[in-house]
Amino acid sequence: MSKKERIDKILSNIGYGSRKDVKNLIKKGMVSIDGNIVKDSGMKVDPYETKIYVRDKLVRYRKYIYIMMNKPEGYVSSTDDPINNTVVDLLDDEYKIFDPFPVGRLDKDTVGLLILSNDGKLAHRVLAPKNHISKTYFAKIQGKIDDEDITRFKEGILLDDGYKTMSSKLDVLKNGDISEVCINIKEGKFHQIKRMFKALDKKVIYLKRISMGSLKLDESLREGEYRELEIEEINLLTK
Repeated sequence: MSKKERIDKILSNIGYGSRKDVKNLIKKGMVSIDGNIVKDSGMKVDPYETKIYVRDKLVRYRKYIYIMMNKPEGYVSSTDDPINNTVVDLLDDEYKIFDPFPVGRLDKDTVGLLILSNDGKLAHRVLAPKNHISKTYFAKIQGKIDDEDITRFKEGILLDDGYKTMSSKLDVLKNGDISEVCINIKEGKFHQIKRMFKALDKKVIYLKRISMGSLKLDESLREGEYRELEIEEINLLTK
C-alpha cells in the first residue's frame, strides 16, 4: 500500500531541486495534480495514484530505476572518472537525477549487457559472491581451443595472483586462428576472463557480456543504447 507524502518532498526526491526550488515552482503555478494547480507545497498525495505535472509535463514517479545498457567500447563502468567517459555519461538527464550506478563492472574495452540502478539491495543480491549469479560472455580468442582448455575451465584455473577460479563452462562456437567461444562464470574477479585465457597462453581480442542471471541482453539495442527494464526482467537478474 502506497503512502501519501508531501508534494515538495516527492518532487525534490526525483530531481526537481531542493525543497526551496520546488516551493518556487509551486508558487509560480508550475505544478498541478490531477489537473488542479497546487498552491500548498505541504499538500500530501500518493505519487502512484495521482497524476503530477511539472511545467505541463507528466512526472513518472518511481523510487528506483533499472536500466539495461548495451555498453560500448571506450567507456568505464563508473559514475565518475576524471579522465575517461563513464557509462553514466550516456544517460539522459531524466535518468541521471536518480543517481544510478553500474551493477557490476565491464572493462573499458568490453561491450554488452550492463545494468545501472539506484537500488542498492538489488545490486548486493546480484553481486554477492555467495549467490553465485551466473554471467555469460561471447568472446573471440587468438588461437585454437582444445579439450584441455575446456577441462581446465571446468576444473578451475589458477590466476596470476594465486586465486583458483570456480568451475566454469567454455563452449566452442568456432575454432581456428581466431576462435569464437561462449563462457559462463559465476564470479567476477578483476579482468577474470582475460586472465583465465592468459593462463592458457591465449589472448582475448573481443569480449561481450550477453547475460546476467537469466536476463539476456536485448539485441535490438545498439552499442551505447539503453532502456528501462520491465518488472519481470528485474526478477530474472537473480535467477
